[in-house]
Amino acid sequence: MKKYKVKVNNKLYEVEVEELTNTVKSEEKEVKMDSQEEVQIQTAPVGEISGEKVLAPLPGNISSIVVKKGDQVTEGDVLFILEAMKMENEITAPVSGIVKEIYITQGTAVDTEELLAVIA
Repeated sequence: MKKYKVKVNNKLYEVEVEELTNTVKSEEKEVKMDSQEEVQIQTAPVGEISGEKVLAPLPGNISSIVVKKGDQVTEGDVLFILEAMKMENEITAPVSGIVKEIYITQGTAVDTEELLAVIA
């Protein structure tokens, strides 16, 4: 096992990865990995978002996505079902508007305050 530091949306995580080979083949090229290398992943351009952000209230898995991009929603409408600690939690629209973007898919594991969608 190798340990890596991974930065996702400016949060630093330490992960362990089982090493099967020294070279990782991507679709575009081969990439040699260094155990001290810091990898940064940006899942959404947070600084460039205009509209009301819908954030995960707690860590869990998105078990259902009730709306789709372009849907008209009213404040309080259920947008997602988040499963956490064997309980289903409804994530509702904080404002009325149109779902501008959805940043997760069904089955996605999310962390507290992770960006799920934007309503404009």
